[in-house]
Amino acid sequence: MTAQQIIIVVSFCGGIIGGMGMGGGTLLIPLLTLAAGLDQHLAQSVNLIAFIPMSVVALCIHKKNGYVMFGKSVHIVLLAALGAVGGSFLARYSGGYVLRACYGAFLIALGIFQTVKAVKTALNNSNKKQNAARGLPTSARR
Repeated sequence: MTAQQIIIVVSFCGGIIGGMGMGGGTLLIPLLTLAAGLDQHLAQSVNLIAFIPMSVVALCIHKKNGYVMFGKSVHIVLLAALGAVGGSFLARYSGGYVLRACYGAFLIALGIFQTVKAVKTALNNSNKKQNAARGLPTSARR
């Protein structure tokens, strides 16, 4: 498979994941750097450009389904925009190795966070099932 075909397949998969709100960049950036051999700066810029149409489509669908509250989102959008500007300046002046290391650390931290969250959810669901089997209300705790 050529590098261009890999980029097309990876971009499509990243778009699907990004449209579901899971962060397509967590798949897109590593695959563009590892499988397609792109420089870290270029892979991150491709991800940012790809994020624009993904977010517009996802926003329209989520708005249609009633999941978006613009009034409560303003402060988040403003802080995210400030963070994006700051991060862009930091990325511009750091080397590819620094970006790879920071992104790798971010993915490791995200993986740990998601694992802990999944374990807590599984334990809570297990406790609710045990309480339901005993005839206790779901708010009862051991």
